[in-house]
Amino acid sequence: MNVPGLVTMVAFYLLVLAIGIWASMRSRRAQERTQNRTEATLLANREISLVVGVFTMTATFVGGGFITGLTEAVYTPTMGLTWAVMPVTGALSFIIGGLFFAKKMRERKYVTMMDPFQKKYGDLISAVLSIALLISDIIWVTGTLIGLGSAMSVILNLPYSVSIWISAAVAIIYTLLGGLYSVAYTDIIQLILIFCSLWLCVPFVLMSPQADNITKTAHTFVYQSPWIGSVDNQNVWIWLDNFLLLSLGNLGYQDFHQRTLSSSSSSTARITCFIAAPMIFVLGIPSVLIGAAAASTNWNMTEYGYPTPYERGEAGQVLPIALQYLTPSFVSTVGIGAIAAAVMSSTDSALLSAASIFTSNIYKNILRTTAPETELQWVIRVTVVLVGLMGSSLSFLSNSVLMFWVLGSSITYSIMFPQLVCVLFCEVSNGFGCVMGVLTAVLLKVLSGEPALGLSPRFYYPWCPIVDGTYVQCAPIQTITMFCGFIATLIFSYIAHICFYKKCKFEELDISRDQTYTAPQTSIAKQHFSTDVNN
Repeated sequence: MNVPGLVTMVAFYLLVLAIGIWASMRSRRAQERTQNRTEATLLANREISLVVGVFTMTATFVGGGFITGLTEAVYTPTMGLTWAVMPVTGALSFIIGGLFFAKKMRERKYVTMMDPFQKKYGDLISAVLSIALLISDIIWVTGTLIGLGSAMSVILNLPYSVSIWISAAVAIIYTLLGGLYSVAYTDIIQLILIFCSLWLCVPFVLMSPQADNITKTAHTFVYQSPWIGSVDNQNVWIWLDNFLLLSLGNLGYQDFHQRTLSSSSSSTARITCFIAAPMIFVLGIPSVLIGAAAASTNWNMTEYGYPTPYERGEAGQVLPIALQYLTPSFVSTVGIGAIAAAVMSSTDSALLSAASIFTSNIYKNILRTTAPETELQWVIRVTVVLVGLMGSSLSFLSNSVLMFWVLGSSITYSIMFPQLVCVLFCEVSNGFGCVMGVLTAVLLKVLSGEPALGLSPRFYYPWCPIVDGTYVQCAPIQTITMFCGFIATLIFSYIAHICFYKKCKFEELDISRDQTYTAPQTSIAKQHFSTDVNN
């Protein structure tokens, strides 16, 4: 066991807990100033300043999945830097969010991103979509914990399961203590630690005698395919699909909107997004360089030996492996601190995100509309614990961070993003169109296949080849699914509008036709659509 490394990790965890406890005291003072204790817990009483907002926004997405998944992508011979688009897509998602979503949602003072769905479509549809968001948050927790579990098991020689449960327990505890206050303020120290620790490790990894010059291996086959990677004609649509998925899929997460909704003003929310965009790009550079060095390493000259991490099926652990075998022990110990900080900064965000959705949009608005504030506080705590336990349990299914990253983003990209655009920007959208849009997206997703879930394709796109009698899925299935769901939502919304508001021959389908209503632009019309769906 690496005793110095273990001592360092304990010290780091104690530091994070101390900050979490301090922030929880501020949270209690904020709750005393307002009657809405739930909003104080979930949104820090909407008092997050620009500086704190930038740190917590960036740290939320620069998590364990980000830094370990980015290194995995650059190192993997079949991918390379060309496929490691997370820094660019993360920055792009912040810019798009700041331009189109942050101000609009903050000005309306939503508590969660599901509030516009609940107000326009009613409780039933909102509940179904909320469950989809809960699943994506659980998957997010899983992906982040895998990164830390792998690192601690490699560098500290701790059992993988012990590493997972200890890390999850720490994140759960300080999230329980202070809600978003604890999450936001611990994100500050975590982001600083990520930046300093990873950049400290980079020179040692690049100068390791076992690693060739990365400028040489970028375009030349030395120990494996060049780490720069490439996109051939057959895979160009898959690359574009992944790029759009990671760019727009982030906007379908509650984590992102929780940061903008907690800002002190709508202008602060927008500026936070614009400043965080270049920061997430810069924080991705160390992981790229370490992945390039790992791809340039003669592993037979290290204590790790042959076969390589990729051949052993350990590409998902290549970041901690590189730190362990290409740097001095004290440097690798610092590196594990960076990974731990990244994991904590994303895990706590996903835990609070799931608690926000369940407490506000399911429990308070549907199950227990008269629940007192004290009861809601307990619901938040229980949800945080349950989501943490479920996410930790799933981490034993696979050690690939990229798999969980893409799986979670596919839910938010294919289902949540088009529905969010419709509910915020398309006046014609209604509950009937939303239902048909979601069903269309789910059906296409199942028929197109999902390798992460073991689903074979049942629908064959005409431009996909058959190699050795096996169908090769190279179509942009995620984007096709998203676009078809978006179009279906608008088409069926318009049909419902014609049937129920223009009094065509399908008027008898409107089970609430005895009610008085006017044009769909009015609040009465929106209430009418919600009543139709709930009935």
